Amino acid sequence: MATIKITLKNKPTTEGLYPIVLRIIKDRKVKIISLPFKCLKKDWDEANGELKKSDKNYRVRNRILLQKKEEALKIIDEFELEKVDFTLAQFEQRFRGQKDKNITVRDFILEKIQDFELAGRTGSARTYEGTLNSFFGYIENKQLMFREITPELLEKYENYLRSKGGTDGGIAVRMRDIRTLFNDAIRRGVVKKDAYPFIAYKISKLKGKGIKRALTRDEVLLIENLNVEKHPHLREAKNFFLFSYYTRGMNFYDMMKLKWSNIEGDYIVYTRSKTKGNFKIKILEPVQQILDEYRLENRITGYIFPILLRNDLTPKQIEERKGKKLKKFNKDLKLIAETVGVTKKVTSYVARHSFATNLREAGEGADIISQAMGHHDIQMTQTYLKAFEDEDIDKASAKLLREPEPKLISA
Repeated sequence: MATIKITLKNKPTTEGLYPIVLRIIKDRKVKIISLPFKCLKKDWDEANGELKKSDKNYRVRNRILLQKKEEALKIIDEFELEKVDFTLAQFEQRFRGQKDKNITVRDFILEKIQDFELAGRTGSARTYEGTLNSFFGYIENKQLMFREITPELLEKYENYLRSKGGTDGGIAVRMRDIRTLFNDAIRRGVVKKDAYPFIAYKISKLKGKGIKRALTRDEVLLIENLNVEKHPHLREAKNFFLFSYYTRGMNFYDMMKLKWSNIEGDYIVYTRSKTKGNFKIKILEPVQQILDEYRLENRITGYIFPILLRNDLTPKQIEERKGKKLKKFNKDLKLIAETVGVTKKVTSYVARHSFATNLREAGEGADIISQAMGHHDIQMTQTYLKAFEDEDIDKASAKLLREPEPKLISA
């Protein structure tokens, strides 16, 4: 939490005037930024942070001081919107406007990555680093400015990504990152709104072209019935998949961070990392069996699953551990599918799609499924159920085919 105040500097100048300054305090650290005015101490109202009427220019000066205070508060709000745990140096840089207006796209992204790393958001930092390397793998001009990102440039970048084997989903991730950066640049006054390229270039055209594969209930049972005594190297992947499936498609990151303290009686209570939504999930029998199995291991970390093996890992170490274990998880899921005879591609995310689709097949409505999965918008749920609904439509369409009428045999 940062606080700001307009006040006087402690020491006067040789003329006996006290400089008026902006004082910002954050994390018990103080930054003093000079403002353009000085005054006599007797003309200063310390309680209200403004000049008294005894100062002959108090009206104009107080108006400007108020504008400076509002500008400082706005910058703090912007950092909060960007989810940046800013430093006082970053605040001063933005307050003085020293760099923003002439900052290149590349430097803007590098600054964003640094902000995420300072805030411990290593996953976001890694994503933007990927976008930086990808975008400037195509754009050789490292001095590119935001106003130079046009719809035509984005189209060419899309074609470049496709030539490298990029899919619609992967391309959409890169384009959304660039759009977010552009919006941040507009908010910081780096580029004008009329240069915004995403009115003409539509990211929405990249949505929904991938086919999402969900397992049927019978296919999930094949995984449940896998004999881990014969395949002990697949035990962990089997447990992770079933735990996710029976906890409404809990994602791998949340499973990784889940602790025994999240178990409250017959429920798992946790906050989803991605959406910050709160969940209270009834522990079903398959989940209870998995919990009982891992409880016997009695780890000192407090984590349920043996993914994070120490409590003192840095955010970067946690992210690296997640990447390594998730890669192995998906590799082992492929082996499980081959072993039990599931022909569909099985990944960690398939558990979430399977949960949604199988609930729909059991007769539950999209509104209930949406609530169970923590979606803020039912349209998101519909994307999970699209394959199921397409199948329903295919069955309905087949009813248009008239059965041949039986021929009457004359006696």
